Amino acid sequence: MRFKLILFFTLGYVLCSCESSNKKMRVSLDSYKIEEGFELEVIAAEPLLKAPVAIDFDGKGRIWVAQMPGYMNDIHGSGEEDPTGSILILEDLDKDGVADHSKIFMDNLVMPRALAHVYGGLLYAEPPYLWFVEIEDDQPVNKILVDSVYAVEGNPEHQPNGLELNIDNWIYNAKSNFRYRRTNGVWKKEPTTFRGQWGITHDNFGRLYYNDNSRILLGDYVLPNTVINNKYFTPKSSVDKLLTTDQRVYPVHTAAVNRGYAKGVLNADSILVNATAACSPLVYRGGAFTESYDQNVFISIPEGNLVKRALLNFTGDSVIAKQAWQNKEFLTSSDEGFRPVSLKNGPEGSMYIVDMHRGIIGHQAYMSPYLREKVKEDRLDTLVNFGRILKVNHVDAMADIIPDFDNLNGTELISLLSNKNGWIRDRAQHYLIFKGLTQTIDAVKDVALNSKNKLSQIHALYVLEGWDALSFDFLVEVMNTDNLEAIAHALVLSQHFVSEENIEKAVSVFNSILKKNKLGLDVYLGGSIGSWIALNEDKFTPIMLEILKRRKLNSTITEAVVSGLTGVDTLISSNKAIMDTLKHTEFVNKLVRSISDKKQGNLNSIYTRKKIKEDNRTSGSKMFFQICASCHGSDGKGIEGLAPPLMNSEHVKNTARLALILLHGLEGPVHVNGEEYNMNLAMPGLIRNESISDKDIADIISYVTNAFSDVPKTLRKVHINKLRSIKSASGMEFTEEELKALDK
Repeated sequence: MRFKLILFFTLGYVLCSCESSNKKMRVSLDSYKIEEGFELEVIAAEPLLKAPVAIDFDGKGRIWVAQMPGYMNDIHGSGEEDPTGSILILEDLDKDGVADHSKIFMDNLVMPRALAHVYGGLLYAEPPYLWFVEIEDDQPVNKILVDSVYAVEGNPEHQPNGLELNIDNWIYNAKSNFRYRRTNGVWKKEPTTFRGQWGITHDNFGRLYYNDNSRILLGDYVLPNTVINNKYFTPKSSVDKLLTTDQRVYPVHTAAVNRGYAKGVLNADSILVNATAACSPLVYRGGAFTESYDQNVFISIPEGNLVKRALLNFTGDSVIAKQAWQNKEFLTSSDEGFRPVSLKNGPEGSMYIVDMHRGIIGHQAYMSPYLREKVKEDRLDTLVNFGRILKVNHVDAMADIIPDFDNLNGTELISLLSNKNGWIRDRAQHYLIFKGLTQTIDAVKDVALNSKNKLSQIHALYVLEGWDALSFDFLVEVMNTDNLEAIAHALVLSQHFVSEENIEKAVSVFNSILKKNKLGLDVYLGGSIGSWIALNEDKFTPIMLEILKRRKLNSTITEAVVSGLTGVDTLISSNKAIMDTLKHTEFVNKLVRSISDKKQGNLNSIYTRKKIKEDNRTSGSKMFFQICASCHGSDGKGIEGLAPPLMNSEHVKNTARLALILLHGLEGPVHVNGEEYNMNLAMPGLIRNESISDKDIADIISYVTNAFSDVPKTLRKVHINKLRSIKSASGMEFTEEELKALDK
């Protein structure tokens, strides 16, 4: 095991110029332990950067960093709306593999959270907007608003992010049900499956993976948007799937976690048991690790100061994950500042780790009293203005030369479609498309049909798709190759060519695929067949029926077929022979349900949701600081002479009583934890403020019970509305005795 334990390097921190400050920094990795055979090195650290949350690489392999120094600067999250964020470029001027210079590309941003080098420019998210800018001499020009409601202004833990350019030429996001692409200079946005919370990644086939706080890995069994063609059908068995039930993590020390007081969160040694803040999975596609690491998934566990490794098993109709080890992790540290929040495949095949290196990574709206005390006790709130980019290499890997994509010609880019590094292949595909190098179309077609590298065939297929240069005849040629994954993609793409003139060719090639009796092909053949049935029921229904008969118990195939039957669902359901043959199967149940939902107008929610709404605790937090904190204190401990404490107050733990106090007010004396508070001021109720809704009261309750008690609670709006009519004896503020009497 080799480490670059202490790394000395010259760091240039540039605000408005390109001059290096020549400051030196010492970064120790003594507390970090990585799997044998790998080495960990620091590529960049403060003062070059601070609070990095996302990176991407440009055509020269330089690292571009989105920085969020406004996130949780203190325990109250102050300064969150200040324009302190930026996007910077890290450079390695002396070519020693370590960044020695940085320069600001854009600054004065509010909480930028994602970026992607696409179409020769930079796509980046600054809530609530998604922007695209062209780049000239490392400067932004021609700024374009791609989406004005990309992310609602609110909690940064619950805003879309990711901007993952997939093999299908679409850009996908976590915590979002939209995808994006640019065609002929025009940006497109369309619905897709809602996925995850922070971070998103894809495998070599083009399936997507994501996660959320307590589930280390979620994913889709199928290619994106292949089971949502029927707007009245909501797939449950093939997308947004939990890929492993094992959520165990193995930290090497007792790190502070949000609800460490709750039973089962910590073990007898006060060490975290299961993930509580998992994020940013990465399918490793770099080709520089050993073969056993190909398409493994690495997962960030920032609350445990570690990076986890999981193995994937592809069955054809599903993906199954399992942890690589028990009682062991790929990378661990006892440095509580180590906060891996994003992972990336690198241009030379390495894995890059974005370490926000911050004491507090949980948003204040969700922090429990337990964690607030731990933060103060361990002085984690003082750990700010740091940030690291780490790189993981295999000790036996040879350093590859990173191509300068901006200066490659079409032939050179085509050759890179077969590169062992998925980052290189993806970038070559994208450059061929957006540069419009269609003069190489014959060479690209040859790769799609004849390459011995099966992955390059898929990339070439989507180069042609990006050029709008596909035809049904060519897709039939692809379907007649022996590359099963390319055939699956060709089936998906063939849905754009459903026509009378292609019926006979489709029948012939579909029957040929049917005879292969391959599970993975039946998924996409079944999903494609519905639109052909609409043209010729007699020729294509038998193909569908054969798939369903031999896969009666297969939920993924069932959902693919039902999804593809939009427009002919009632035709199929009225066919007595089909319905009798498949009687009591999942197919019949789901088909009938989708038809019923269509009649009632019940759309799949991805077609009705226009944006992600702000969560209730964040909304409640904002209102608390606007209305309540001036008297009760931002920490809920009360202010002498103004208001009693809320922290662990019996009046907070009783949500109905808390709602009555918020609505109607409270006059003293009042007791909290046995101590009397007899203040001259009465707390006024909010009922007379017509702008305060039942939802607002519910949101404040959600935040207050979370922040100032050990048991977060909610109260339904309908209950709050009923409490509006309950009055005190005076018709004004309640007394403590009156509230207690109502409890009885």
